[in-house]
Amino acid sequence: MIGSIDDWLILIVVAVIIFGGTKKIPELARNLGRATGEFKKGQMEIENEIHSNTNKNQIDYMKIAQDLNIDIKNKTIDQIIGEINEKLKIKEN
Repeated sequence: MIGSIDDWLILIVVAVIIFGGTKKIPELARNLGRATGEFKKGQMEIENEIHSNTNKNQIDYMKIAQDLNIDIKNKTIDQIIGEINEKLKIKEN
């Protein structure tokens, strides 16, 4: 039974040799390397996008808190958001 990744790799290499010949192996390896590189590049771009959006949102909350004269030292972002909400509710009344 084929269960591990090593077994699958061996099976794929044997199938490539049988059906494609040994001349196709370098081309296949090159294409696999390119595909892996593109996948990792896309993954890193998505992670960077997520992190930059998260950081922008936190910076906005920090600026809002400072504009409302809220002390932000040693507070989590959730605590700061809570204090912003409280301050804005007081101003509405």
